[in-house]
Amino acid sequence: MMNKTILLLLVWALCSCTEAQTRVSLPAPNAGKASKMTLMQALQNRHSVREYADKVIPDATLSTLLWAACGYNRPAEKRITAPSAMNVQDISVYVCRADGAYRYNPDEHALDRVSSKDLRASVASRQDFVKTAPVCLVLVSDLSKFRSPDAEMGALDAGYVSENICLACTALGLCTVPRATMDRETLTRELGLQSHHRLFINHPIGWPKK
Repeated sequence: MMNKTILLLLVWALCSCTEAQTRVSLPAPNAGKASKMTLMQALQNRHSVREYADKVIPDATLSTLLWAACGYNRPAEKRITAPSAMNVQDISVYVCRADGAYRYNPDEHALDRVSSKDLRASVASRQDFVKTAPVCLVLVSDLSKFRSPDAEMGALDAGYVSENICLACTALGLCTVPRATMDRETLTRELGLQSHHRLFINHPIGWPKK
C-alpha cells in the first residue's frame, strides 16, 4: 500500500512539473501605469525599426504588450482590445523566443508552450535582422471560426491586432516592424497549425539599439 502511495505521489509530481513547464503564467498587465504616453503621442512617434538591442524583454513588459494586442479588456464578457469581425476572435498570437514558442492564452493570461525550439530564424526567413529580436510575435487566424472560411476577414482582424502591437510597442518604449515575410511551411509544422489556420503577420520586437 505504501509503495502504491509513493508511486501515485511521484506521478502527480511529474504531471505537475510537466504542466508548469508547458504553461508560463504572466504577471497582471499594467495597462494603466506602464506608460505615460498618450494615444496621440504614440501615433506621432510610431515608426518601423529593424535593429534591436541585445536585451531581454521581461515578462512584465511582455504581459502588457500581449494584453494590448488582443487580451481581455472586458474579462466578464471575454471581449478583447482589438476589433474582431462578428466577435469571432480568430487571431491567436504566438510568441517565439530563444526558450521556445508559445501561444498566448487570454483566458488564463498565460503562455502555453507549443515548441521547445527557437523559431526566430523561421520567422526571419530571408531577413536576418529579425533573428536579433528577443521576441517575435506571429499572428495566426483560425478561419474555421467564421461561418465560411474567409481569409479576407482573417486578414482584417490580423491588421487590427498588428496595429495594437505597433502602438503598444511605441508606448512601452519598444521597437517593432510588421512583416508578412516568414517561412510559413516550417512555422505551420512547428506551431502545430492545421489547414484552417492562416499565418498573416509577424512582429520582431526589441528595445531600441543605442
